[in-house]
Amino acid sequence: MGSNSIPRIRVGSTSLPVLGFGTAVFPFAASETMKESILHAIKLGYRHFDTAAVYNSEPSLGEAIAEALRLRLITSREGLFITSKLWCSDGHPHLVLPALQTTLQKLGLEYIDLYLIHFPVSLKPGTGYEVPFNKENLVPMDFKCVWEAMEECHRLGLTKNIGVSNFSCKKLDQLLLTSNITPMVNQVEMSPLWQQNKLREFCEKKGIHVVAYSPLGARGTLWGTNQVLDCEILKEIAKARGKTVAQVCLRWVYEQGVSVLVKSYNKERIKENLEIFDWTLSLEDCHKISQISQQKRYHGLEFVWDKGPYKSALEFWDKKI
Repeated sequence: MGSNSIPRIRVGSTSLPVLGFGTAVFPFAASETMKESILHAIKLGYRHFDTAAVYNSEPSLGEAIAEALRLRLITSREGLFITSKLWCSDGHPHLVLPALQTTLQKLGLEYIDLYLIHFPVSLKPGTGYEVPFNKENLVPMDFKCVWEAMEECHRLGLTKNIGVSNFSCKKLDQLLLTSNITPMVNQVEMSPLWQQNKLREFCEKKGIHVVAYSPLGARGTLWGTNQVLDCEILKEIAKARGKTVAQVCLRWVYEQGVSVLVKSYNKERIKENLEIFDWTLSLEDCHKISQISQQKRYHGLEFVWDKGPYKSALEFWDKKI
């Protein structure tokens, strides 16, 4: 399967592969397994790789990219789309540029394609990348000034695009009041069990592309559950179509016009997750999926504290959980 097998979507002046490979594995740590999985994914045709400072996966991804170039699995760095994220402890205007420079150093790259604010909240400077963290270190994020620093990173050419992650409609509205550059992307949890209809509609109106994480429920992570893959409606559709539940989930997200990130270390599943582009869900399938009871998996409770900037999950997400 070649690199042309994953469709790309035009977002502004950028061509974004609609299926990306995620590297968030809890507990967050670099590993040889991760590097080998990334290399295998490149061989199969994945071209979008998602990392973050807090994942500790940037060095493994960087090593895999260098090896892929050496092995000529890719002809140039430009063939890949690399996303990384600004962690909360660096969510201060004077720390944004140094944080991106550190990310580039760990990746061994001169630029990345997309840099995201990981969460709409900051931690006190210098508190590092440990998760879980001490909630006493939570502080409000200065959206205006942090975004200005993100825009500066873009002007310097260190990142081709800038965006956000885990931002609600209300928080995006606040950011857009003072921004000169509209976020290219809002990366959020999305699956058939958390369809994000309101947020997707809002982002479409504002010209912000949605990228979905945890489309399969993030089993095996700090916040994950089996509820997505165990959903009876999805099982029925998968059985009738001769597909896996994971493939049905990924196909459904793709059909919403949303890009999707998926993570696996299993070689067979890495391949299966690619096999979603030569078939479609029926109108009946889509109707059944639209009727699934909605429930958010990731509540972000580590950012909620009665003495912090967000006193409840409702306040953090600006909507009912």
